[in-house]
Amino acid sequence: MSEQQTHAVTGAYGYSGKYIAQRLLDKRHHVITLTNSIYRNNPFGERVQAHAFNFDNPDKLTQSLKGVSVLYNTYWVRFNYKTFTQADAVRNAITLFNAARKVGVGKIVHISITNPSEDSHLGYFSGKAKLEKALKETGLSYSILRPTVLFGKEDILINNIAWILRKFPIFAVFGDGQYRLQPIYVDDLAKLAVEHGEKKENSIINAIGPETFTYRELVQTIGKIIGKRRPILSIPPMLSYIAGRVISKLVNDVLVTREEIEGLMSELLFVDTPPTGKTRLTDWIRKHAESLGRQYTSELARRIDREMQYKSN
Repeated sequence: MSEQQTHAVTGAYGYSGKYIAQRLLDKRHHVITLTNSIYRNNPFGERVQAHAFNFDNPDKLTQSLKGVSVLYNTYWVRFNYKTFTQADAVRNAITLFNAARKVGVGKIVHISITNPSEDSHLGYFSGKAKLEKALKETGLSYSILRPTVLFGKEDILINNIAWILRKFPIFAVFGDGQYRLQPIYVDDLAKLAVEHGEKKENSIINAIGPETFTYRELVQTIGKIIGKRRPILSIPPMLSYIAGRVISKLVNDVLVTREEIEGLMSELLFVDTPPTGKTRLTDWIRKHAESLGRQYTSELARRIDREMQYKSN
Protein backbone atom coordinates (compact mmCIF):
# COMPACT_ATOMS: atom_id res chain seq x y z
CA MET A 1 0.00 0.00 0.00
CA SER A 2 2.83 2.42 -0.70
CA GLU A 3 1.52 4.08 -3.92
CA GLN A 4 -0.65 7.19 -3.74
CA GLN A 5 -4.12 6.34 -2.51
CA THR A 6 -7.13 7.96 -0.95
CA HIS A 7 -7.08 7.64 2.83
CA ALA A 8 -9.93 8.68 5.13
CA VAL A 9 -9.25 9.95 8.64
CA THR A 10 -12.01 10.62 11.14
CA GLY A 11 -11.53 13.91 12.98
CA ALA A 12 -8.57 15.25 10.99
CA TYR A 13 -9.25 18.75 12.36
CA GLY A 14 -9.02 17.48 15.93
CA TYR A 15 -6.31 15.78 17.98
CA SER A 16 -4.89 12.38 16.98
CA GLY A 17 -6.63 12.52 13.60
CA LYS A 18 -4.72 15.68 12.72
CA TYR A 19 -1.37 13.97 13.25
CA ILE A 20 -2.42 10.93 11.24
CA ALA A 21 -3.60 13.16 8.38
CA GLN A 22 -0.32 15.09 8.37
CA ARG A 23 1.74 11.91 8.15
CA LEU A 24 -0.42 10.68 5.26
CA LEU A 25 0.01 14.00 3.44
CA ASP A 26 3.76 13.75 3.98
CA LYS A 27 3.56 10.45 2.08
CA ARG A 28 1.71 12.26 -0.71
CA HIS A 29 -1.55 10.41 -0.24
CA HIS A 30 -4.89 12.00 -1.03
CA VAL A 31 -6.62 12.53 2.34
CA ILE A 32 -10.25 13.15 3.20
CA THR A 33 -11.77 13.51 6.64
CA LEU A 34 -15.07 12.43 8.12
CA THR A 35 -16.14 14.77 10.90
CA ASN A 36 -18.94 16.29 12.94
CA SER A 37 -17.12 19.62 12.61
CA ILE A 38 -16.95 20.38 8.89
CA TYR A 39 -16.76 24.11 9.65
CA ARG A 40 -13.94 23.83 12.19
CA ASN A 41 -10.79 25.74 11.27
CA ASN A 42 -9.01 23.51 8.74
CA PRO A 43 -5.24 23.39 9.34
CA PHE A 44 -4.68 21.67 5.99
CA GLY A 45 -6.50 24.02 3.64
CA GLU A 46 -7.54 22.44 0.35
CA ARG A 47 -5.32 19.41 0.91
CA VAL A 48 -7.97 17.69 3.07
CA GLN A 49 -11.60 17.63 1.99
CA ALA A 50 -14.23 17.33 4.73
CA HIS A 51 -17.33 15.13 4.67
CA ALA A 52 -19.97 15.06 7.38
CA PHE A 53 -20.28 11.74 9.21
CA ASN A 54 -23.95 11.33 8.25
CA PHE A 55 -24.43 8.56 10.78
CA ASP A 56 -28.18 9.05 10.40
CA ASN A 57 -27.89 8.61 6.63
CA PRO A 58 -25.74 5.52 5.98
CA ASP A 59 -26.10 5.86 2.21
CA LYS A 60 -24.44 9.28 2.25
CA LEU A 61 -21.77 7.98 4.63
CA THR A 62 -21.11 5.06 2.31
CA GLN A 63 -20.88 7.38 -0.69
CA SER A 64 -18.20 9.49 0.99
CA LEU A 65 -16.03 6.38 1.48
CA LYS A 66 -16.03 5.32 -2.17
CA GLY A 67 -12.50 4.88 -3.47
CA VAL A 68 -10.94 4.91 0.01
CA SER A 69 -8.09 2.45 0.49
CA VAL A 70 -7.55 2.86 4.24
CA LEU A 71 -9.84 4.27 6.93
CA TYR A 72 -8.30 5.53 10.17
CA ASN A 73 -10.92 5.66 12.90
CA THR A 74 -10.28 7.92 15.90
CA TYR A 75 -13.99 8.64 16.52
CA TRP A 76 -15.11 8.29 20.14
CA VAL A 77 -16.45 10.29 23.09
CA ARG A 78 -14.64 10.48 26.42
CA PHE A 79 -17.71 10.55 28.67
CA ASN A 80 -21.51 10.59 28.60
CA TYR A 81 -23.19 13.97 28.34
CA LYS A 82 -26.68 15.27 27.60
CA THR A 83 -25.91 15.66 23.88
CA PHE A 84 -23.66 12.60 23.36
CA THR A 85 -23.06 9.20 24.93
CA GLN A 86 -20.62 6.35 24.59
CA ALA A 87 -23.50 4.07 23.55
CA ASP A 88 -24.20 6.48 20.68
CA ALA A 89 -20.51 6.40 19.76
CA VAL A 90 -20.58 2.59 19.59
CA ARG A 91 -23.61 2.58 17.28
CA ASN A 92 -22.16 5.32 15.10
CA ALA A 93 -18.77 3.65 14.73
CA ILE A 94 -20.43 0.35 13.79
CA THR A 95 -22.38 2.26 11.12
CA LEU A 96 -19.05 3.61 9.88
CA PHE A 97 -17.51 0.12 9.77
CA ASN A 98 -20.49 -1.26 7.85
CA ALA A 99 -20.27 1.59 5.33
CA ALA A 100 -16.58 0.80 4.84
CA ARG A 101 -17.43 -2.85 4.27
CA LYS A 102 -20.09 -2.02 1.68
CA VAL A 103 -17.68 -0.05 -0.52
CA GLY A 104 -14.75 -2.41 -0.02
CA VAL A 105 -12.34 -0.22 1.95
CA GLY A 106 -9.04 -2.09 1.93
CA LYS A 107 -8.17 -1.68 5.60
CA ILE A 108 -9.35 -0.06 8.81
CA VAL A 109 -6.90 1.19 11.41
CA HIS A 110 -8.89 1.64 14.60
CA ILE A 111 -7.87 3.51 17.74
CA SER A 112 -9.07 1.61 20.80
CA ILE A 113 -7.86 1.56 24.44
CA THR A 114 -5.69 -0.71 26.58
CA ASN A 115 -7.48 -3.55 28.36
CA PRO A 116 -10.89 -3.36 26.64
CA SER A 117 -13.45 -5.88 27.85
CA GLU A 118 -17.08 -6.48 26.92
CA ASP A 119 -17.62 -7.66 30.50
CA SER A 120 -16.43 -4.39 32.01
CA HIS A 121 -19.03 -2.27 33.81
CA LEU A 122 -17.06 0.79 32.66
CA GLY A 123 -18.70 2.07 29.49
CA TYR A 124 -15.44 3.32 28.00
CA PHE A 125 -13.73 -0.07 28.13
CA SER A 126 -16.79 -2.19 27.29
CA GLY A 127 -17.68 0.13 24.40
CA LYS A 128 -14.19 -0.09 22.94
CA ALA A 129 -14.33 -3.90 23.21
CA LYS A 130 -17.67 -3.97 21.36
CA LEU A 131 -16.15 -1.92 18.56
CA GLU A 132 -13.14 -4.21 18.26
CA LYS A 133 -15.50 -7.17 17.94
CA ALA A 134 -17.66 -5.37 15.36
CA LEU A 135 -14.59 -4.44 13.32
CA LYS A 136 -13.36 -8.03 13.22
CA GLU A 137 -16.81 -9.20 12.12
CA THR A 138 -16.74 -6.95 9.03
CA GLY A 139 -14.22 -9.29 7.45
CA LEU A 140 -12.05 -6.32 6.42
CA SER A 141 -8.35 -6.18 7.08
CA TYR A 142 -7.75 -4.34 10.34
CA SER A 143 -5.16 -3.04 12.76
CA ILE A 144 -6.31 -2.15 16.25
CA LEU A 145 -4.10 0.23 18.22
CA ARG A 146 -4.61 0.32 21.97
CA PRO A 147 -3.14 3.50 23.47
CA THR A 148 -3.28 4.57 27.11
CA VAL A 149 -2.96 8.33 27.64
CA LEU A 150 -1.98 10.58 24.73
CA PHE A 151 0.16 13.67 25.15
CA GLY A 152 0.92 16.47 22.70
CA LYS A 153 0.27 20.14 22.00
CA GLU A 154 -3.52 19.64 22.01
CA ASP A 155 -3.43 17.45 25.11
CA ILE A 156 -6.04 17.63 27.86
CA LEU A 157 -4.92 15.40 30.79
CA ILE A 158 -1.26 16.41 31.07
CA ASN A 159 -2.03 20.06 30.41
CA ASN A 160 -4.79 20.20 33.00
CA ILE A 161 -2.67 18.49 35.65
CA ALA A 162 -0.13 21.27 35.02
CA TRP A 163 -2.91 23.87 35.17
CA ILE A 164 -4.05 22.61 38.59
CA LEU A 165 -0.45 22.63 39.81
CA ARG A 166 -0.13 26.25 38.70
CA LYS A 167 -3.46 27.36 40.18
CA PHE A 168 -3.76 25.50 43.49
CA PRO A 169 -1.43 25.13 46.51
CA ILE A 170 -1.95 21.36 46.82
CA PHE A 171 -2.74 18.46 44.49
CA ALA A 172 -5.02 15.59 45.52
CA VAL A 173 -4.64 12.12 44.05
CA PHE A 174 -7.21 9.34 44.07
CA GLY A 175 -6.29 6.93 46.87
CA ASP A 176 -2.59 6.18 47.20
CA GLY A 177 -1.75 7.24 43.64
CA GLN A 178 0.33 4.10 43.03
CA TYR A 179 -1.58 2.89 39.96
CA ARG A 180 0.40 3.04 36.73
CA LEU A 181 -0.03 4.52 33.26
CA GLN A 182 2.14 4.73 30.13
CA PRO A 183 1.57 7.94 28.13
CA ILE A 184 2.33 7.88 24.40
CA TYR A 185 3.12 10.90 22.24
CA VAL A 186 0.31 11.59 19.80
CA ASP A 187 2.62 11.71 16.78
CA ASP A 188 4.16 8.37 17.77
CA LEU A 189 0.63 6.96 17.70
CA ALA A 190 0.06 8.57 14.29
CA LYS A 191 3.31 7.08 12.95
CA LEU A 192 2.25 3.65 14.21
CA ALA A 193 -1.20 4.04 12.64
CA VAL A 194 0.17 4.98 9.21
CA GLU A 195 2.72 2.16 9.32
CA HIS A 196 -0.04 -0.37 9.98
CA GLY A 197 -2.22 1.19 7.32
CA GLU A 198 0.39 -0.04 4.83
CA LYS A 199 0.20 -3.64 6.05
CA LYS A 200 -2.38 -6.17 4.87
CA GLU A 201 -2.25 -8.50 7.86
CA ASN A 202 -4.53 -8.09 10.86
CA SER A 203 -2.95 -6.93 14.10
CA ILE A 204 -3.65 -5.70 17.62
CA ILE A 205 -0.97 -3.52 19.19
CA ASN A 206 -0.62 -1.91 22.60
CA ALA A 207 0.38 1.67 21.80
CA ILE A 208 2.36 2.78 24.84
CA GLY A 209 5.22 5.15 25.50
CA PRO A 210 8.71 4.36 26.81
CA GLU A 211 8.09 5.68 30.33
CA THR A 212 5.83 4.21 33.01
CA PHE A 213 4.64 6.38 35.88
CA THR A 214 2.48 5.89 38.89
CA TYR A 215 -0.15 8.63 38.93
CA ARG A 216 1.58 10.20 41.94
CA GLU A 217 4.94 10.12 40.09
CA LEU A 218 3.33 11.68 37.03
CA VAL A 219 2.03 14.63 39.05
CA GLN A 220 5.36 15.01 40.86
CA THR A 221 7.27 14.91 37.57
CA ILE A 222 5.08 17.53 35.92
CA GLY A 223 5.30 19.79 38.97
CA LYS A 224 9.07 19.50 39.17
CA ILE A 225 9.66 20.26 35.49
CA ILE A 226 7.31 23.27 35.29
CA GLY A 227 8.64 24.64 38.59
CA LYS A 228 5.43 24.10 40.58
CA ARG A 229 6.15 21.46 43.20
CA ARG A 230 3.08 21.00 45.38
CA PRO A 231 2.22 18.85 48.38
CA ILE A 232 0.38 15.77 47.11
CA LEU A 233 -2.45 14.51 49.26
CA SER A 234 -3.98 11.04 49.09
CA ILE A 235 -7.73 11.31 49.55
CA PRO A 236 -10.64 8.88 49.05
CA PRO A 237 -11.72 8.54 45.41
CA MET A 238 -15.23 9.85 46.11
CA LEU A 239 -13.84 12.97 47.77
CA SER A 240 -11.51 13.46 44.78
CA TYR A 241 -14.48 13.14 42.46
CA ILE A 242 -16.42 15.76 44.43
CA ALA A 243 -13.43 18.11 44.28
CA GLY A 244 -13.28 17.48 40.54
CA ARG A 245 -16.96 18.35 40.24
CA VAL A 246 -16.33 21.67 41.96
CA ILE A 247 -13.50 22.51 39.56
CA SER A 248 -15.65 21.34 36.64
CA LYS A 249 -18.30 23.92 37.53
CA LEU A 250 -15.66 26.64 37.76
CA VAL A 251 -14.31 25.87 34.26
CA ASN A 252 -17.63 24.73 32.72
CA ASP A 253 -16.26 21.33 31.77
CA VAL A 254 -16.07 17.72 32.96
CA LEU A 255 -12.67 17.50 34.62
CA VAL A 256 -12.91 13.81 35.55
CA THR A 257 -15.61 11.15 35.81
CA ARG A 258 -16.16 8.37 38.33
CA GLU A 259 -15.48 5.81 35.61
CA GLU A 260 -12.20 7.47 34.68
CA ILE A 261 -11.09 7.39 38.32
CA GLU A 262 -12.04 3.72 38.63
CA GLY A 263 -10.36 2.76 35.37
CA LEU A 264 -7.18 4.56 36.36
CA MET A 265 -7.10 3.02 39.85
CA SER A 266 -7.74 -0.43 38.36
CA GLU A 267 -4.60 0.00 36.23
CA LEU A 268 -6.54 -0.32 32.98
CA LEU A 269 -4.12 2.23 31.49
CA PHE A 270 -1.17 -0.10 32.07
CA VAL A 271 -0.02 -3.16 30.13
CA ASP A 272 3.06 -5.31 30.57
CA THR A 273 4.34 -5.12 26.98
CA PRO A 274 7.32 -3.40 25.31
CA PRO A 275 6.82 0.26 24.34
CA THR A 276 5.81 1.10 20.79
CA GLY A 277 6.42 4.86 21.07
CA LYS A 278 9.85 6.45 21.39
CA THR A 279 9.13 9.97 22.64
CA ARG A 280 9.63 10.38 26.38
CA LEU A 281 6.99 12.41 28.19
CA THR A 282 9.63 13.95 30.44
CA ASP A 283 11.56 15.24 27.42
CA TRP A 284 8.39 16.64 25.89
CA ILE A 285 7.37 18.42 29.11
CA ARG A 286 10.81 20.02 29.40
CA LYS A 287 10.45 21.35 25.87
CA HIS A 288 7.00 22.82 26.62
CA ALA A 289 7.44 23.65 30.31
CA GLU A 290 6.89 27.37 29.87
CA SER A 291 3.51 27.04 28.12
CA LEU A 292 2.15 23.81 29.63
CA GLY A 293 -0.82 24.43 31.91
CA ARG A 294 -0.99 28.17 31.38
CA GLN A 295 -4.57 27.80 30.22
CA TYR A 296 -7.19 25.18 31.02
CA THR A 297 -8.13 22.90 28.11
CA SER A 298 -11.84 22.11 27.95
CA GLU A 299 -13.23 18.91 26.46
CA LEU A 300 -16.74 20.33 26.40
CA ALA A 301 -15.64 23.50 24.62
CA ARG A 302 -14.27 21.35 21.82
CA ARG A 303 -17.48 19.37 21.62
CA ILE A 304 -19.81 22.37 21.70
CA ASP A 305 -17.89 24.85 19.53
CA ARG A 306 -17.58 23.02 16.22
CA GLU A 307 -15.72 25.87 14.52
CA MET A 308 -12.95 26.59 17.02
CA GLN A 309 -9.53 25.17 16.17
CA TYR A 310 -8.07 22.92 18.86
CA LYS A 311 -5.82 24.99 21.12
CA SER A 312 -2.14 24.06 21.29
CA ASN A 313 -0.55 24.14 24.74
